[in-house]
Amino acid sequence: MNDFQPYSYTDSVTADRPWLASLVGVQDTNTITLDLTKFSAGTHYVVASNPLLQGRTVMKSGIPLGKVTASGLYAPYAGTTSELQTVTVTGTPTGGTYTLTFTGQTTAGIPYNATAAQVKTALEALANINPGDVVVAGGPHPGTAVTVAFSGQYAGDNVAQMTASATNLTGGTTPAVTVATTTAGGTAAASDGTEVLAGFLVSEISFNPTSVKAAGALLWHGEIFAAHLPVPLDPANVTSVAPGVNVHYR
Repeated sequence: MNDFQPYSYTDSVTADRPWLASLVGVQDTNTITLDLTKFSAGTHYVVASNPLLQGRTVMKSGIPLGKVTASGLYAPYAGTTSELQTVTVTGTPTGGTYTLTFTGQTTAGIPYNATAAQVKTALEALANINPGDVVVAGGPHPGTAVTVAFSGQYAGDNVAQMTASATNLTGGTTPAVTVATTTAGGTAAASDGTEVLAGFLVSEISFNPTSVKAAGALLWHGEIFAAHLPVPLDPANVTSVAPGVNVHYR
């Protein structure tokens, strides 16, 4: 029976595993095998600077995991998709600004030839978007569209589509700004089994960079600090968990 309960944040009780909050330790674990080809350097593990000497390639502890149905091996939990929206400027304006509105909040004027960084700054100035809530790429306008990926508090959520106003754009031929939802948030990000949360990697794992598999331990019962996990995870977006998984979030 699954029991997901949000808790207010307090301090970690395990110095070497800052995500672990369970006072009863980690005795409720299963031995598992990881499919190392599914994990990414930097995000999931730290690449050894010199693996032939003292360096080690280390998989981070606390990674949320799912079980690949076809192989029975474990890989990063896919969770739900995060929203991706695309902002396109048309009509080749030569001056002026446009604005974006997100759930009732409107940005200051964004230059007609804005870079991704300028769009990000304008969005993060809104009261309902915190630093880190959007990852902006592409640009600069007007020749290249800008993509806005929602993260942070909006990770895995189906957010409202932004609207745009091109009233203050000048020059060109009927300049306009459109916003399209490229990827809707809140839907299953995979269908290979990893969309089901199986638990969390208990301890760091050192492995040879040429290896394709590694043994580990799966925490499926206990308490964790979601904010201290090595990869973002919003407990509210976890809709599918493996039988028996019982994790409390703080």
